[in-house]
Amino acid sequence: MDKDSLYILKFKPILKEKIWGGSKLNTLLGKEAKGSSVGESWEISDVKGEQSVVVNGAFKGETLKNLLTFHREKLVGEKNFKRFGTKFPLLIKFIDAKEDLSVQLHPGDEIAKRKHNSLGKTEMWYVAQADENANIIIGFNQKVSPELYQKNVTNKTIKDILHYEPVSAGDTFFVYSGLIHAIGKGVLLAEIQQTSDVTYRVYDWDRKDTNGNYRELHQEDALEAIDFDNNADYKVSYDSKKNEVTDLVNCPHFVTNLVEVDTEVLLSHKKFNSFVIYVCVEGGAEIINEKQKIDITLGETILVPASINEVKVVSKGVKLLQTYI
Repeated sequence: MDKDSLYILKFKPILKEKIWGGSKLNTLLGKEAKGSSVGESWEISDVKGEQSVVVNGAFKGETLKNLLTFHREKLVGEKNFKRFGTKFPLLIKFIDAKEDLSVQLHPGDEIAKRKHNSLGKTEMWYVAQADENANIIIGFNQKVSPELYQKNVTNKTIKDILHYEPVSAGDTFFVYSGLIHAIGKGVLLAEIQQTSDVTYRVYDWDRKDTNGNYRELHQEDALEAIDFDNNADYKVSYDSKKNEVTDLVNCPHFVTNLVEVDTEVLLSHKKFNSFVIYVCVEGGAEIINEKQKIDITLGETILVPASINEVKVVSKGVKLLQTYI
């Protein structure tokens, strides 16, 4: 592999059937999903056994892991390579909830490293589409002690102490590790998270899988990792302006902005010292640099290597999530 030959990359989506999945990934986002219960499209993944594969250009057929092994700092940036080595640090998904997901939470870095040899799982959601009266569960609706929590878990009344938040397209949430949550039925969203597949289920609505079995719950793990502080800062307030970059989430694990364009905008990446990911959540655009022109449409994701210092976005109407570390 030529170390100076990196370009803007697209990957083959990894589609996953889920007990709660639907058909919007196909009908609304154009994924080649077979069946009517596809819940997730992993857009960029370095999870073991779930490696993203390039679908465009000279590296077509190569895995993200191979590219990172050979291109190192050129792909992810010097500081990210020093921090993460050959482990790509972010996992990008679209999620379609035809039914409610389980009530769950994720561990932070310390617990995840100790118990699972994994990164923790802090994530953010951007709602791409929501049915009428759709909501998410996020946090508690009152101050909750460990004793009250355990009582409601035991009695299967956990839903009585959870906060239900109505959602519509454009709503954005920061789901930090330890925060109890569930994506509600009728919600289609983009998720940006640390590279981790560790989830602690607390309650799964007493439903059974296709084999008649209940899915595993993780009560002891969840109790150790849960954050009982009823922090209401999880909903992101922002005012998007066209042809500008709007801040959404800035945390140690990733930075995510919204880029809304209806003409053309030049976006500099020089100061980031990082790869930059663009997720299209509305419309479409051409992404152009000195060597390449690539289309991105609703439901698509691209990875711009750290060695590319700027891109131009040309569009009559597009919304992109811009993410880097």
